[in-house]
Amino acid sequence: MTVEIEIIAAGRLPRLEDRPLEKRIGLIILATDHTTEVDFQRMVAGDRLGVYVSRIHYANPVTPENLLRMQPSLTEGAALILPEEALDAIVYSCTSASVVIGDRNIEAAIHAAKPGVPVVTPTAAAVTGLKALGARRISVLTPYTIETSRPMADYFSDLGFEIDRFTCLGLTDDREMARIAPDEILAFARQALAPQSDALFISCTAVRAAEVAARIEAAIGKPVVTSNLATAWACLRLCGDDRARPELGQLMTKPYREG
Repeated sequence: MTVEIEIIAAGRLPRLEDRPLEKRIGLIILATDHTTEVDFQRMVAGDRLGVYVSRIHYANPVTPENLLRMQPSLTEGAALILPEEALDAIVYSCTSASVVIGDRNIEAAIHAAKPGVPVVTPTAAAVTGLKALGARRISVLTPYTIETSRPMADYFSDLGFEIDRFTCLGLTDDREMARIAPDEILAFARQALAPQSDALFISCTAVRAAEVAARIEAAIGKPVVTSNLATAWACLRLCGDDRARPELGQLMTKPYREG
């Protein structure tokens, strides 16, 4: 026998806040990405700051041609993050594609869906971070092939950085890049740094370099910027979080100044 349960309507509607969380950051990441969400939950998300993710199609191998194919998906990816609601920043989390597509083209594609939102790319954030650290001469470590690394070398060189040493690991699958053991990242970072460089940049949002950035700095005695460390730092600063967090690396002690 079914007993009818009385359901009572409340006498008023609840009071609504403007936002569930004070600040919100959007992430556009590759369908194959294992690392960005984890890094942002660890370094960025908190009681006042939410991280909201949209994944877009990507097919390996990592080549300039395959990276460029993501450009048409950027507007739709941005539109799917809290539709019709404002974001405080939005990240396109692919370093090599940011070079191939171009920072300005990425910004335009995202603004087609989210007008006016600050757009963060790993490349632009890394440049800003390196400048904040006072680095002019740099060494670079990437997981890519020489073919995919070449446009990145040109990108930093064209922006006025002197590249003392550029090392690539020759991988073509971003899922394998995510599986590089942290101790291996540290070992390759030691080899990648030229003694005369002011800082080391470790590229690729798939590589778990941000979690060992401080360990690498302790080992090499120079500042380290990684793709996810740079975008996390930029997003925190854009959202008004100016806390110094040296345990994450020297970059997280610096203010953020665009341009």
